Amino acid sequence: MAFDREDIRGLYNRMIAGWNKADAAAMTQDFAANGHIVGFDGTQQNGRAAIAAHLALVFANHRVAAYVPIVREIRQLALDAALLRAVLGMVPPGTDVINPATNAVQTLIAACHEGRWRIEMLQNTPAAWHGRQAEADALTAELQAAYEAAKPKL
Repeated sequence: MAFDREDIRGLYNRMIAGWNKADAAAMTQDFAANGHIVGFDGTQQNGRAAIAAHLALVFANHRVAAYVPIVREIRQLALDAALLRAVLGMVPPGTDVINPATNAVQTLIAACHEGRWRIEMLQNTPAAWHGRQAEADALTAELQAAYEAAKPKL
C-alpha cells in the first residue's frame, strides 16, 4: 500500500475518538495484534487484547477527560512504516479548560500489514517542560485554542 499521511492521521483520529467516547474497542481497533502502548503514567500494555482490556477497566472506573490533540508531524520511515508526532491536552469532565498538568507528547509508530496500516506503538509522555514555564503556557494556550475550535465535534 502506498504511503498516505491521511491513512496515518486516520489511525490516530480513530484512536482519539475511541478515547473520547470511552470505548476501548473503538480506541484499539487499529492496533496491530502485537501492538504496544505506554501510558501517561508509564503503564505498559502489550497486544491489542491486553490494551483493550486495560482501557475497558479505565473507562468502567473513571470518567475520563477529553483528549484534544494537535498533530505536529507525519512522516514515512520506510516503505511500510510511519511516524506520527502529536501534542495532546485533556479537558476534565464538566469543564471547558485544558488541564496543563496533563498535557502530553505522543508518538505513534504504524506499519502496513497486508495492505492495512496498524498502530504498532503509542507512547505518551507528560509535557512537563521543567523550568520552561513560558513554553508550557504557550502549549496550553495552543491546546485550548484547538479545543475551542473543535468543541462541536467533541
